[in-house]
Amino acid sequence: MSTNTGSTLDHNEKSQHFQNPEDDPVAPVPHYPGEKSEVKGELENDAGSLEDEEVEESIRLVPKIVRELVSMDDDPTLPTVTFRYFLLSFIFIALGAVISQIAWFRTTSASYSMFFVQIMSFWLGNFLARVLPAKEINLYFFKFNLNPGPFSIKEHVLITLAASAGATSNLGEIIVSVKDIFYHEQMHPIAAIFLMWATIWTGYSFAAIGRSFLLYDPDLIWPSALMQTALYRTLRGENHSLDISKKQIRVFWYVLIGVFFWSFLPEYAFPFTSSLAILCWFAPRNDTIKFVGSGLGGMGVLNFTLSWSNVTSSIMVSPWWTQVISFVAFVVSVWVLVPISYFTGVWNGRQFPIMSNRLFMANGTRYPFRDLTIGGHFNETRFDELGNVYMSTYNLWGIFFGYATFLSAFVQIFLFGRKKIWSTIQLLRQKKRHGFKDRLNVLMAQYDEVPMWWYVVLFLCCFTTMIILIFTQDLYLPWWTYVVGVVLGALTVVPMGFIYAVSAYQVSTGTWNELIYGYMAPGTHPVGSLVYRVVAGQCWYRAQSILQDQKIGHYMKISPRATFLSQLWGNLIGVPINYAVIRWVIDTKRPYLDGTENDPLKQWTGQAPQSYLNQGIQYGTVGPTRLFQDAIYGPLRWGFLLGVAAPVFIYLLHKRFPRAKFNLWHSTIFFSCMENFYGNVSTGPLSSFIGGFFCMFYFYRYKHAFWVKYNYIVGAAADTGLSLAILAIFIIFGSGKIIEMPNWWGNNADSVERCFGSGDA
Repeated sequence: MSTNTGSTLDHNEKSQHFQNPEDDPVAPVPHYPGEKSEVKGELENDAGSLEDEEVEESIRLVPKIVRELVSMDDDPTLPTVTFRYFLLSFIFIALGAVISQIAWFRTTSASYSMFFVQIMSFWLGNFLARVLPAKEINLYFFKFNLNPGPFSIKEHVLITLAASAGATSNLGEIIVSVKDIFYHEQMHPIAAIFLMWATIWTGYSFAAIGRSFLLYDPDLIWPSALMQTALYRTLRGENHSLDISKKQIRVFWYVLIGVFFWSFLPEYAFPFTSSLAILCWFAPRNDTIKFVGSGLGGMGVLNFTLSWSNVTSSIMVSPWWTQVISFVAFVVSVWVLVPISYFTGVWNGRQFPIMSNRLFMANGTRYPFRDLTIGGHFNETRFDELGNVYMSTYNLWGIFFGYATFLSAFVQIFLFGRKKIWSTIQLLRQKKRHGFKDRLNVLMAQYDEVPMWWYVVLFLCCFTTMIILIFTQDLYLPWWTYVVGVVLGALTVVPMGFIYAVSAYQVSTGTWNELIYGYMAPGTHPVGSLVYRVVAGQCWYRAQSILQDQKIGHYMKISPRATFLSQLWGNLIGVPINYAVIRWVIDTKRPYLDGTENDPLKQWTGQAPQSYLNQGIQYGTVGPTRLFQDAIYGPLRWGFLLGVAAPVFIYLLHKRFPRAKFNLWHSTIFFSCMENFYGNVSTGPLSSFIGGFFCMFYFYRYKHAFWVKYNYIVGAAADTGLSLAILAIFIIFGSGKIIEMPNWWGNNADSVERCFGSGDA
């Protein structure tokens, strides 16, 4: 059995060689990875079947950050799909399906932590390896051994990949939840579950398109995949000496336990700590100070948070340049545009509540959107009586930048990534799997690929299911628009996937998709536009996470077929549990979710389903033609021009001043961040930016050896502690009899952050 130790260079030698990440041109992750210069310094020697020169060359082709975290060895004899795998994966899929589905209805939360799955499955897997008998079970049609030997790292990886696929919230939740919460239309459970399976598995078909472009290229490092890979090897003491590995494990548990217990304060007992509105401490009864300083419904200026749910490990995963762009977008959107509009009234900034994501009539009252449809069709008479649909100025520029985001992505990939895309297309035309000769691709060449016909069969099953559901269930969209959505979604995978693979930032394209649907099928029920949006937009989001997990399998040298089947297994188990949780949350939190009551913590706002409903009404029911007749919507069209012009301008600057790194000013990410809505919670970005500075700039650049040891470990532990705390709070205080925290100074009934205002605003 291989020891999986990777390089023979010890950690100290590596640290001396690459103490400054700029010594390696691959370390500062490029805008769109291109040609690499020679890596200076001694290259790692690695045992294997290649000649020495080929070994050095194949390792040199692996980016430095990947060399530091990923083993360059493989043992293909390790067990993979075992009884232990099925038992543990089922447990973690079920647990995660509950946690992640609850999180979807909240304003902020940490996602179900795959790091928690990694840690617990490691200990439980080794426990089962010690206690299970090595007994062969014969079920006539197949045989298996209860305990085939030591718990292998490949079993470990596959358990986590199955949990990742099945434990994360699915796509059909959007349709099922909006129909139920806002229209009281409850889908039949079987139809809802098959809808969820069909949409999520359509994402696998999209992933098949992107594999050749996004998976094998060593330059596309997929930062989140690296984070998980680091933890796998840390648990087994492969990255460092035994003493260092033990210390890493201790740090992991200290952070996990600390965050777990601390999270009970901001999430339940002491919510004041979730939003430290410093300005309000000096003038708590001032309306202007409340608007500027509040992090729960205000601008969040000089507002800090002590809640990890408002920060999360993204500050330890996303490259520093991505975090800078994101924070600059937040500042421009919330700290510049919001006060300009609010205090001057520009673009009707005072006519409607600027930090609200609700829909309004011209007089500022809430729009009775249910009146716009009769039997699933547009009620034009009632629309003429009510007038056009209006929204806050904040939401208006979110739509504006949403238009810019979509076009910017395609222009950007053409300008910066066209050579790489074209070279991959040429290889595909020659019927070659890929042309990459780095060490990881050489090791993976011994495993059989997933044949394309597997993806084709899966897609045909999903396509047929969706067509049946469209004709038999109240999904309210013409069948041909579904076909158009599938085509456009497939075209989106590669350009958006490139951005995610280098930045760990997932670009939103929902606004654009809603616009397309609105022109194709105006006057339809908003649920119809959401079905289209799920297929044309959300399915490629799922394709990105599918490809990310497959990249983990690539890093860990897992058979592509085993990875693929593990992902399907996860979805098969997770979706029915997701549906059960949706029913549970809606039945217990409906007044908060539909807006009839206000959650004092601003967490059970149903922000996600509300946002989807808003855009479904605007584009699906009212339609862009009617919408844009109003002068307030006129400026939105300029977003298209901005989306084309901005990346061209950045590209020209990059060509003129190549050393100025204009290529890192990614217009698509900036526009997508400008589209984000912070009207409910704006307390996290400032704290996240400060944390990101230390994690991904200072420690990465100046304490790199320390960063390699602890960055991903601490992030994984903190996310795990928060996820477990949120689950514990929900089970203890909300699953049976609702137990509310008594009001006190740190949980004020009027304002948990003690931003009271005058009470007249």
